[in-house]
Parts: sequence; C-alpha cells; structure tokens
Amino acid sequence: MQPRRRTKQIWVGNLPVGGNAPISVQSMTKTDTRDVAATVAQIHALQQAGCEIIRSAVPDLQAAKSLGPIKRSIAIPLVADIHFDYTLALQAIEQGVDAIRFNPGNIGSEDRVKALVEAAGTRNVSIRIGVNGGSLEKDLLEKYGSSTPEALVASALRHVELLEKFGFTNLKISLKASDVPRTIAAYRLIAQRVDYPLHIGVTEAGTVNVGTVKSAVGLGILLSEGIGDTLRVSLTGSPLDEVRVGYDILKSLNLRQRGPVITSCPTCGRTEIDLVALATQVEQRLAHLTYPLHVAVMGCVVNGPGEAREADLGIAAGKQIGLLFKQGEVVGKFPEHELLEALCREAEALAASLSRKMLC
Repeated sequence: MQPRRRTKQIWVGNLPVGGNAPISVQSMTKTDTRDVAATVAQIHALQQAGCEIIRSAVPDLQAAKSLGPIKRSIAIPLVADIHFDYTLALQAIEQGVDAIRFNPGNIGSEDRVKALVEAAGTRNVSIRIGVNGGSLEKDLLEKYGSSTPEALVASALRHVELLEKFGFTNLKISLKASDVPRTIAAYRLIAQRVDYPLHIGVTEAGTVNVGTVKSAVGLGILLSEGIGDTLRVSLTGSPLDEVRVGYDILKSLNLRQRGPVITSCPTCGRTEIDLVALATQVEQRLAHLTYPLHVAVMGCVVNGPGEAREADLGIAAGKQIGLLFKQGEVVGKFPEHELLEALCREAEALAASLSRKMLC
C-alpha cells in the first residue's frame, strides 16, 4: 500500500472531501427525480446503508425543481447531475443542492460554464468535472483517435483551467471509462498533474456480479496506490449494492471500517456441516450492524479453530456441531441447528458493547 495522495480539501455540503478526510462512498438514485417521494425513500435507504453523498439525474426543469423538496428531506449531501442544459444547473443551485456534476463533453460554451461557476461560487456549491469516455469533446476524439487515457486527462485539464480562470477552485475531478486498464491509466496521469480531490469509479461496470469484480480490481489498484478521495461503484442493479460493494472494497484495504468483516471457509471434503448456508445467513443477519466486528465462520478442524480464535467472534465446526469463540475464548458448544442463533445473538451484544466503549 502506498501512502494516500495528499489533495486539496473541499466541502460537499457538510462533508469534507480530500485532504485528511476519509474516502467517502457515493451512489446515484435510480428513481425518476421528478417523483420526490420515491427518490427520498431511496435516499433514506441509502443513508441507512452508509451512503455519504448522493447524486440525482436532472433531465429537465421539473426534475431540477424537485431537488429542493428532496434536499430538505434528506441528511446527506445532494449532487445534481447535469448534461446538455446549463440552465438546469442554475435551477439546481437555486434549489439548494450541495454540488453540481457536469460533463465537459456536453455542457456547451465557455459562457455557459462561466454562468454556472459564478452561481456555484455565490452559493458555496462545489463542482465535479466528470469526464466520461463515452462523451468526450469531438476535437479531442479527433486529436487522440479515441477516448484514450490521455484524451480523458486533456478534457479534464481543459476545464480545470477554465474554472480556475474564473477564480473557481472548489472542485473535484473524475475520469471514468468502462474498462479497467484505461480507467487506471487516466487516474494515474491526472494524479501527477493536479492536487484536486479525485472521485474514482469504473463507469458502466455491468451487472452486480461482473461490475463488482471490475470495480474491485480497478478501484482496488487505484486505492492501493493512494489515489482516490470519493468513490462510486456503478452497477446495473440496486444502488444499495453499490454502497455495500464500495465499503467492501475499502474494508479489504483497511481504508474504512463499517459493518462486520466476515471470514468464511471455502469448504472442502472435510466440511461436515452446511457451511455455505450458515455463512450466507450470518452475512444477511448481521448486515444491519455498523460496528466493524470480525466474524469467522469456519467448517473444519484444520484452519477453523485458529481463524475463529483470532476473530472477535467465530465458529469452528465439526461433525454437525461447532465451538463458538468470543475474543479468543470458547464460550459454548452448539449443535448445527443452533449455531446461527447463538452466533448472531453474541454478535449483536458484542457490537453494542464495543460501540458504547468507543463512544466513552
């Protein structure tokens, strides 16, 4: 792991981004923004799951005007996603959003960008310059032949210079492509050129299974190199999965801790209980916990006792029976059908106890 890249710190609403602030997990609503009730309900669910910044699409004026009541009903920063029509950004700022994301490839002339940044500066609204491999400016596509990493960076730098020309520096940058190597190369290049915070992600990563793998590889490499201040896992599926996977990536690198870390046996011919079902049920039953308990669910006598003993809580199972470990000590022996309830009961109690101690 390389030390985290030091960046300028900005604020997205009341959330610090960059500098020494934790890497934040972001998602995007998948409701119709014009449906205020549905959008607010989805954001509340995402807040509960740990989402720290939420972005909503603004396809028209009605959607822009819906941002006001949405913002007043939620507790996390709201970002307006703007394409083509800069006047929608102006309306979104009027409605009280915390940030604007615009795509350099389709926002329009310099005068439009100037009007946008002047309004944002007046309201202390931050901006994300969101470069996407699928919508680069035509002249850059002609110059570079395709949406190469160099072309993505050129697009970003062009607009950084433009915003700086207007005296605006309350910004972060993203350079997303749908394939991992191009995404990694683009972020490595931009990290050498600017000290603004970087929002990282592999865009249009795919369905939950494929997209999780692509995002874990791409974001994992960047984060291990110290690159990234916010992230979004872009999945074709529930935004709750995006948040879950985002935290799982950060947890795997010890960059953030939220919720249980599950160690579970892959199973083999030595396994003598239904460990697959048990591990799956444990993960589901403990998903509501926010304290980062380490829980081991192990199914054989080779590695099981050692892993269970090193975890906060662990099961080392044998033939239709298992030992329950708590902070290194055996606290019970249970038949297979009682293991789930015994482990979950202890996990909830231990998480509550450790959380209270942390607050004291």
